[in-house]
Amino acid sequence: MEQITLYYRESSSDKVYQVSIDPKDGGYVVTFAYGRRGATLATGTKTQTPESYDAAKRIYDKLVADKTAKGYTPGVDGTPYQQTDKAHAATGIHCQLLDPVEEDQVAGLLADPAYWMQEKHDGRRLLIRKQGESVTGLNRLGLVIAMPVSLLSDAAQCPIDVILDGEAVGDAFHAFDALRIGDDEIGGLGYGERYLRLLNLLASFQHRSIQLVETAFTCGQKPDALQWLKTGGAEGVVFKCTNAPYIHGRPASGGPKLKHKFVETASFIVGKVNAKRSVLLLLFSGDRIVPAGNVTIPSNHDVPQTGQVVECRYLYAYRESGCIYQPVYLGSRQDIRAEECTTAQLKYRAEPKEEAA
Repeated sequence: MEQITLYYRESSSDKVYQVSIDPKDGGYVVTFAYGRRGATLATGTKTQTPESYDAAKRIYDKLVADKTAKGYTPGVDGTPYQQTDKAHAATGIHCQLLDPVEEDQVAGLLADPAYWMQEKHDGRRLLIRKQGESVTGLNRLGLVIAMPVSLLSDAAQCPIDVILDGEAVGDAFHAFDALRIGDDEIGGLGYGERYLRLLNLLASFQHRSIQLVETAFTCGQKPDALQWLKTGGAEGVVFKCTNAPYIHGRPASGGPKLKHKFVETASFIVGKVNAKRSVLLLLFSGDRIVPAGNVTIPSNHDVPQTGQVVECRYLYAYRESGCIYQPVYLGSRQDIRAEECTTAQLKYRAEPKEEAA
């Protein structure tokens, strides 16, 4: 029957996604497998029961279209996919991502004058690109996505071409960086200079929905701002080295942009849809797929499908089982790839200290 193997290669990522239509019990099912190239693949099905061939083919075509929109191609080199449609077209522009730091590292960053501190807004990463009269939004994968009309209108007022980086929360865009201003590609400049150029740019035109992220610049300001954000229920803070250029992707460890969350969140792969609006959560542990518990889907969310990436908040993870405690479903994540859903995201329950003899 019909089948396809898709590939994606970017930086250290080298992965494969297989889709097929297979006969079963007089009908047809759509199955898939995914993971790192050369490793054991995780498997699943998009059809809980056998369907007619036409129905299975529609499911198959949609799944293939979804994956190619995220950058997969049939070619083994895995070059980014380019669609003629504007929506989901690959642009080749990728975000600089953050590495987490634990509580015991925060004090050193507060005392280091080379690092500024900003609120980590609880939204979705968004880049806004204005070229002439055209304004487009890009997600963290570099794919074109829809934007609120208010943001399109605001960005259109900018007098020059720009690429802005920030976090979208509802109709608001919290701008914290810029890759291009006018004819200048400024990603190679230090963050301090990029931020000041962004500040001057936003002061040059009218905008209601685009907001500059407030920044604590000095060692005296940072501790007070940290306490204020914790008390106010913020998601966390970000520390940025002022002399660091914009480097696409996520470093293997450390890096010039660091995040510290006050609450724990992680991205998971849906392994199975259970009864009573519950789904099984999976994570990569090296080349293996391991369970991370189950989460109930609130009535105001659609139940995600097997293989989708979702985000959950939780209190901590059990080191013994790898399952998360008190999970809360936050929604699906179209901008997170399955291979990013690893056990390295988890924060585990502190081990009890042994009493002194």
